[in-house]
Order: sequence, then structure tokens, then C-alpha cells
Amino acid sequence: MRRTFEDALSWSATGTRLFLDAAAGWGEEQYLAPSGLPGWTRKHLVAHVAANADALGNLVRWAATGEETPMYSSMEQRNADIEAGSVKPAAELAAWLHGSADRLTAGTVALSSAQWDAEVVTAQGRTVPATEIPWLRAREVCVHAVDLAAGVSFADLPAGFLTALADDITGKRRNAPGPAVVLTAADTGDGWELPGEGDTTAVTGPLAEVAAYLAGRPHALTATDGSPAPALPAWL
Repeated sequence: MRRTFEDALSWSATGTRLFLDAAAGWGEEQYLAPSGLPGWTRKHLVAHVAANADALGNLVRWAATGEETPMYSSMEQRNADIEAGSVKPAAELAAWLHGSADRLTAGTVALSSAQWDAEVVTAQGRTVPATEIPWLRAREVCVHAVDLAAGVSFADLPAGFLTALADDITGKRRNAPGPAVVLTAADTGDGWELPGEGDTTAVTGPLAEVAAYLAGRPHALTATDGSPAPALPAWL
């Protein structure tokens, strides 16, 4: 694993700052513009990120108290909260975004070393130590800062985060159906392999483009023979 707990804490703070700065000062018109995610306005995306902070706050509370507190009461409730947030007035949505981020930060700062080692369960049903919470948040805020379609790109994200993201996604894709691909980040020399169906396709490009490709976001990668990089199924 090419990331540490301290790395994840730093990337979570960086991604949160990027996300909040990108949306700073928006009014209704900017909030209602399309995001980079099909079918979602920026309001949907901001509501999702705000709800994510509250949900991860539940895991922080679980670690702090030992009382089982799932991220969401149900996936239906999660989706309903996002839809409700997507129609909130701009000022109210911004207040939720900032307030939820502040609450999550305050909760994590208060955890003791022993509490960070407590086990919690993610929305995907994985049992993990609470030390995974900063990585879960970093992944959300960094990738979605790009999805805001407000000028942030994968190239603006920390290189260490991009490498860790590629590691994480590759691990999740390893046992999923899809094409066989060998990826190389030309600027760092790092490589990843996706076992899959058919002949293996070699793809090389900048680390930021490799991470965008693996995350299913727009990218400029092509295979080494000049053909399009194979389409990948969703990773989450």
C-alpha cells in the first residue's frame, strides 16, 4: 500500500480545500449548471459531498463511542438526501457543505489513537479500521472537485494521491469483468495491471490521465498502438 494514514489526512484536507474553493461564491446559476457527472447538476454533487461528510461523521462517532452508527440508514435514504439537497437554495446548500466539512474535521481531530484503531463498517459493507476514514474522504473530495467542472483537473491533485487512487481502483477492478489492460504512468514510471478478457492492451500516459481513466472520467489516453484505450466498467 503506497499511502499512509498521514498521507490520507493531508489529501483529505487538500481535497476539501479544492472543493470548497471551487464552489466559493456561487449563486443559483452556477449551482444549477451541469456537473461532470451525467444527470447531476452541481447542486446534486455538492449535496452528495456534504452528505458524505455527515455519513463519515457517523463512522467517526462509531469509533469514538463504540456505538454502531452506520454511514447511511439505507441507500434509499442516501439517494433521497441528495435529491433533497439538489433543490436547496444556494446559500443553504453552501452552509451545509461547509458545516458538514467542519463537523467532520472536528470529529476526526478529537479521536484518540485507540479510537482510530476501532473497527467501523463502510457503506459498501467493508469492515475497516477508523484510520481508513481520511482516505475515504480524500477520495470523495479530490475526485469530485474535478467533477464540479469548475477548472480543477486531475493534474491539480497531489501526485501521491493519484498513485494511491490508481492502486485503490486497480485493486477493486482486479476481480471484476472487463478488458485486460497494462497501464504505465510515463512521468513516474509506476505501473498497474488489470487482468481481464481478451488480448492485453498496453496504455501509457501521464499519471493524472491514468488516474482519470481508471476512475471513469474524461481522459486523453490511447493504447500504445494508437487505438482508443479500452472502455472500463464502473469502479464503485
